[in-house]
Amino acid sequence: MKESVIPNVEFPDIYRKLLRSIVDSVPPKTVKKAKEHILAAAGNGAYTNDVYGLNPLYRNLQTALIIADEIGLKGTVTIAVALSRSVIQGCYSIDYIRKTFGEDAGDIIHGLMRVQKLYARNAAIETENFHKLLLSFAEDVRVILIMIADRLCLMRTAKLLSEEHLLKLSAEASYLYAPISHRLGLYKIKSELEDLALKFQDREMYDFIARKINETKRSRDAYIAEFIAPVEAKLKALNLNFDVKGRTKSIHSIRNKLLKQQVEFENIYDLFAVRVVLNTPPEKEKAECWQVYSVITDMYQPNPKRLKDWLSIPKSNGYESLHTTVMGPHGKWVEVQIRSKRMDEIAERGLAAHWKYKGIKGESGLDEWMNSVREVLEHRESAPTDMIRDFKMDLYDDEIFVFTPKGDLFKLPQGATVLDFAFSIHTKLGARCVSGRVNGKNVTIRHKLQSGDQVDILTSPNQSPKQDWLTFVRTTRARVKIKQSLKEQAAKQVEFAKELLHRRFKNRKIEEDEARLMRLIKKKGFKTVTDFYAEIAGERLDVNAVIDQYSELEKKELELEQHADRSVENYVAQTPVEEITRSEDALLIDEHITGIDYSPAKCCNPIYGDEIFGFISSKGIKIHRRNCPNAPQMFNRYGYRIINVRWSGKPGGNYAVTLRVIGNDDIGIVTNITSVISREKGMMLRSINVDPSDGLFQGTLTVMLGDNAVLTGLIKKIKAIKGVKQVERM
Repeated sequence: MKESVIPNVEFPDIYRKLLRSIVDSVPPKTVKKAKEHILAAAGNGAYTNDVYGLNPLYRNLQTALIIADEIGLKGTVTIAVALSRSVIQGCYSIDYIRKTFGEDAGDIIHGLMRVQKLYARNAAIETENFHKLLLSFAEDVRVILIMIADRLCLMRTAKLLSEEHLLKLSAEASYLYAPISHRLGLYKIKSELEDLALKFQDREMYDFIARKINETKRSRDAYIAEFIAPVEAKLKALNLNFDVKGRTKSIHSIRNKLLKQQVEFENIYDLFAVRVVLNTPPEKEKAECWQVYSVITDMYQPNPKRLKDWLSIPKSNGYESLHTTVMGPHGKWVEVQIRSKRMDEIAERGLAAHWKYKGIKGESGLDEWMNSVREVLEHRESAPTDMIRDFKMDLYDDEIFVFTPKGDLFKLPQGATVLDFAFSIHTKLGARCVSGRVNGKNVTIRHKLQSGDQVDILTSPNQSPKQDWLTFVRTTRARVKIKQSLKEQAAKQVEFAKELLHRRFKNRKIEEDEARLMRLIKKKGFKTVTDFYAEIAGERLDVNAVIDQYSELEKKELELEQHADRSVENYVAQTPVEEITRSEDALLIDEHITGIDYSPAKCCNPIYGDEIFGFISSKGIKIHRRNCPNAPQMFNRYGYRIINVRWSGKPGGNYAVTLRVIGNDDIGIVTNITSVISREKGMMLRSINVDPSDGLFQGTLTVMLGDNAVLTGLIKKIKAIKGVKQVERM
């Protein structure tokens, strides 16, 4: 076994502390059995130093101690933590642990093993592994608490860790473990994680604030004593059993205020708070808290905007307290927190303290949050970094409390809308929501709710989720359900569009070829087939036009495949022929060639002067332009049938060229175009077709001309006509 970084003399001390902490929650026989298993695993080499250079047994015992003393979770959990390394290293199986120490111990270690495998990949939490990590947490909330304790243990052992490990741990603390600790009510641990993260990430700022806090400690303690002296006297006169203590803000919290408010350290007015903790039975808690509030606000002027009542409606993580800010001696604002001993324990230990007081407060709020985490992870469509942002945002949201017309209470994040409220009640209600009635007044689904609002949801059977809803909903649940619904709607639209297209193909007695249709979709510039069908479903793409384009593509491809023989219009000559070879020699195309059947391809209609190539078919040679739309396919599939050809001699003959012209729908524009063509020598207008629409016209005209140079001149002259926007060769 590798030499441990932690001196062995420390083990008995940690071990004894842990035993004292769990003596009331773990039977002596179980402790003895766990010790025997740990010693046996150590003998088998299970406790060699981990990736952080720490002895795993020392790390496990320290983590178990944090779990027991600072989180208040004892019993099976501490035993599972102590045994986890021996199972991870393969000394014992999960089934064996379940049989020997119980199902709970096995479940906890199983969860820790899943997390350990993810960490073994050494990936940053911004990656795909992030959602898997959270999903592992969400399976068993105790795994979350153990991981929080483990990370706190590692960060407290800073002097033994490398800078690389500290920076990674600090990032995780800021991104993941501090926010989760906050949501679970572990405010003390959350603050320590944030402070330690700041210490390793920005040591200069950390040292500056720590020094300032120490420098002002004496004057701050004197001020708190001056503030609480008359309060204590009055509360004692009322025979209340209480403790009063001062609490300084965390270094991380002070740093945020300095950056956000852009003020000097001395100008932070709520640098500290005074906490009054009442030792009173549950049935008297609220009454006595309000009694203390009355005493303090009689002595010192309260700020009405700073009253926070979490007595009447606790936070979803179970936090209960009464906060107010009053003007103390010398004109300084002081925050005062009033709570019972039970509330204080829950505030310090969060979720775990709920289990101790289960008969008083349930865990529905946490279950709700866990369900929302699972929903995000199981139905996510966003990138991991987007999900992290949403996750953190939901964790830190302040809460508002709104009521149904029947008086049922719902908790929502600050800024939640009527639509968020509808989705929080039921998915179908949210999907059909068209408006709301807040405190008797009609409002839109975008209306932001305030605490105390009574909300009635109005629905319509014709309503369905819209894409723009995602721009104003605030809750994770609403976002997830809207995205799910939009995805389902898109799938239905695609099926509808497919059926419509198939039916039109059948009506027009055209055989549908899936591969050819895919080529058409790609040619039209669609990135996905779903986008293509969505355009048809939304009536932005005409089905008949698609089928016409499909038919045109089919004709071109059949021509390419079958190499149909077509003769050159007005072009038959009888002269000796040059030999055709596969060499670099080119077939010369001129009006004196004879003995070879060749014709211009109808797919691109080459004319004299175009860059061309020849394609050998069973009935002759097809002459194509180099930029023919079918050229890439012919070169790729039938390269052995391509020959070099070039024009020879002087321009001659008569070639048909079709042009597409787009311009303003002016009654004189067509006349001007035909006039230009009629003035050209050796040129004849064969056909013209004009289709006006919405102030524009799109026309096609076929012209007989001699060569490419004449065509270029014609296009330039047509473009010069007033009102013509575009001219292109087809």
